Amino acid sequence: MDSILVKGNGPLNGVIPIAGAKNACLTLMPATLLSEEPLTLTNAPRLSDIATMTQLLQSLGAEVASMQNGLVLAMSSHKVDNHTADYEIVRKFRASILVLGPLLARDGHAIVSLPGGCAIGARPVDLHLKAFEAMGAELDLRDGYVHAKAPGGRLRGAVVDFPFVSVGATENALLAATLAKGTTVLKNAAREPEIVDLAVCLRRMGAQIDGEGTSTITIQGVDRLGGATHPVVTDRIELGTYMLLPAICGGEVECLGGKMALVGAFAEKLDAAGVSVVETERGLKVTRKNGRVRAVDVVTEPFPGFPTDLQAQMMALLCTADGTSVLEEKIFENRFMHAPELVRMGAKIDVHGGHATVTGVEKLRGARVMATDLRASVSLILAGLAAEGETVVSRVYHLDRGYERVEEKLRGVGAQIERISG
Repeated sequence: MDSILVKGNGPLNGVIPIAGAKNACLTLMPATLLSEEPLTLTNAPRLSDIATMTQLLQSLGAEVASMQNGLVLAMSSHKVDNHTADYEIVRKFRASILVLGPLLARDGHAIVSLPGGCAIGARPVDLHLKAFEAMGAELDLRDGYVHAKAPGGRLRGAVVDFPFVSVGATENALLAATLAKGTTVLKNAAREPEIVDLAVCLRRMGAQIDGEGTSTITIQGVDRLGGATHPVVTDRIELGTYMLLPAICGGEVECLGGKMALVGAFAEKLDAAGVSVVETERGLKVTRKNGRVRAVDVVTEPFPGFPTDLQAQMMALLCTADGTSVLEEKIFENRFMHAPELVRMGAKIDVHGGHATVTGVEKLRGARVMATDLRASVSLILAGLAAEGETVVSRVYHLDRGYERVEEKLRGVGAQIERISG
């Protein structure tokens, strides 16, 4: 099993290109199942999760070709002949549930295994299923699979009022509603940029959608969708992660392709901590203003609030801040598993339920640590870049699910980092 070796070596300077969004691409790929015409995605990220979604779509009969060194995905679902998403593929990642809506909308039936992914909380799929039930689907959960049917072969429009904001459920319901008969209204819908990106792509395919980016999305179902070519939106989580490099280590890093609109709440917290973020023609330029960063309090919230997917990385920064910070995790109930690993590096962190109190120390120390999930893995790398000595991060297979060529990108701005195989 691979590990990452990191050596703290001072300020980092240069540019880092930001990839297309993993969470957007994993949502866009199942959209191919809604049409018999080709769907091509450009600016695709080169990640193991994308390869797994490719495998899942191919198992259903879709054709997926990776071109231009993985940056372009050309897909066609004109030969879909299987409507069962098998456990052996689905168990690997959470987004696999997103094939349920398109299969159900297209052909009126689907069997999808309950999904797996990072162990950061229960993240149940009941909101997905309740949305499909509202649209007329008949559901039966047995032997770890969701068996879904649409009476008459087609879903019908409905008002779906989510009891709380769910990105995945909003995406799945939006995908399904494009081919439902009549009008579907999604209330208390998620507002994430990845959902806006999905709506833009679906409109390019011929869907009739209004209100994406707000809490109410209206979809008028159509009889068929066509093909399209669509660029995947910039990955705001990779963007935020690399924005932390000069904040933690000093120096100046420009994140190519970054936009303030994608990371507004995050950039506000960096500013409060004493980190400058400036929008340029090419992206976002980040520098630490003076001396140690200041302690700040953070509460994770659905977009446009502070992203839960940047909480672990922000904690790494606050470990060496001047003062005491409190981080409140309101999205996932089990997302402080990186805290004990940071403590191994000399951090002072006290976790109680959904709150973590971080008292800044002058310096972290290198240590052997273990990644517990995707974002935790990169938070430990960030901490290692600011620590004295060497840090070895094990179980980095999580890392490859969400960050492409991380060692190459970090070395490009002067970091000392290498992968150790075996």
